[in-house]
Amino acid sequence: MAESSSRSFCCVPQCSNSKQKQPYLSFHDFPSNALQRKKWVCAIRRDEGPTFVIRRASTLVCSQHFTAADDIQGSCRLKVGVVPSLFQWNHFYVQPQKQSAYERSSARQGVDVRAPKTVDVPTSLEVSIKDHDYAAHTPPGALDEALEYIAELETRLKRISLETPTTFSRFCVSDHTIRYYTRFPSQEVFQIFWESVCPSATNLVYWTKAQRMGQEASPTPSPARKVQLIDELFMYCCRVSNGLRERVIADIFSVSMATVSRTIITWANYLYFVLGSVPIWMSREQISSSMPEKFRLFSPNVRVILDCTEIRCESPTSLTLHSEIFSNYKSTTTFKGLLGVAPCGAVTFISRLYTGSISDKEITRKSGILDLLEPGDEVMADKGFIIEDMLTSVGARLIIPPFKRDRQFSKTDCEKTQTIARLRILVERVIRRVKENHIWDSAVPLSLSGTIDQIWHNCCFMVNYQGPMFLEQ
Repeated sequence: MAESSSRSFCCVPQCSNSKQKQPYLSFHDFPSNALQRKKWVCAIRRDEGPTFVIRRASTLVCSQHFTAADDIQGSCRLKVGVVPSLFQWNHFYVQPQKQSAYERSSARQGVDVRAPKTVDVPTSLEVSIKDHDYAAHTPPGALDEALEYIAELETRLKRISLETPTTFSRFCVSDHTIRYYTRFPSQEVFQIFWESVCPSATNLVYWTKAQRMGQEASPTPSPARKVQLIDELFMYCCRVSNGLRERVIADIFSVSMATVSRTIITWANYLYFVLGSVPIWMSREQISSSMPEKFRLFSPNVRVILDCTEIRCESPTSLTLHSEIFSNYKSTTTFKGLLGVAPCGAVTFISRLYTGSISDKEITRKSGILDLLEPGDEVMADKGFIIEDMLTSVGARLIIPPFKRDRQFSKTDCEKTQTIARLRILVERVIRRVKENHIWDSAVPLSLSGTIDQIWHNCCFMVNYQGPMFLEQ
């Protein structure tokens, strides 16, 4: 009789079948007939005694030890007088054996992979070839093919790495978002800029490591960064162009605030050295070929238009330092810089930042622009630039609005003032573009005093990437 309890186990040695694991099997009690029971005990090679006691509904033999003829068809009951005959010791495996790797490979390929391979040779002799012949000579051209394959894999890997999604690609998906986050006018312009700085950026050294190295031998590249290079540039743009706080940037890029600060300072200095090596001062021929008609009619020899702008900064606790950077014009503490613009609207001169107390005349003398001027050049500026004597010493001429000498301007002076104002508006618009970088929206923290000069230069230089400046605007 078959037993159906879920706690049924087979008592045959080397058989671990149970009703819980193999519910499709039937389990049978030992026969009640003493002679028949003895045959079963002998068949399973066990002896009744203290270690093996036959109990009804507990000591069972599974159906895998009986042949198909022993079972009454469709009833899961055994025929009278049958004895279990299928065991592991007579080459019957209770558990199906897993195929070897050779057998699985043969099944997939339809061939016996363990059989020796044969090839035809000119002598019509069959030569047995082993599966792995490490002593064989490399066929002609195999090394070249291997090198080509390696180069192909390297190209594919490089393409995959470039296709790895970046924070930049996640945020800057259109020209509008590019302008919002980076101040570049389009994705195409940003890509051109990135391709120009990317080759040397791979050798960047974080400023903290550069400080430790000091005057040692040439610096070696820093270890692999967690943030990709293009994301580091994007991080710098988010801080400078978009004005995001370091805490917000750290959350966006999933890095620490120390990493954000270190990256921004590193890229500010890197861009300053890279962009600072680009000659932006235009020759007379370049100025003449790009000069708008309105300039050509009024002052065809204008080389540069000058103006100063001030950037608000935090007030220091030192009274001496406070008095140096305090601006009477702005009535607050500021940094002051001089900017030169060509008649075509391109930025051609950028001075370093000075303390806010400096005058326009003094900043012109210290900035070094006088060394760039040539005899016959004309410089257009505002009334505050009393620099005619300095320009005369280098053979240049100053164009500024006339001062009022009588109770009112003459007609000629009014027309001259209006004309100069219409032309000089170019430098005002360039300064507006520089200050559209939102890092200037609030007072510059004194913690950035060591990097603010580089950031200022980069912002001024980037104006040249933002498209032409027209007088009609």
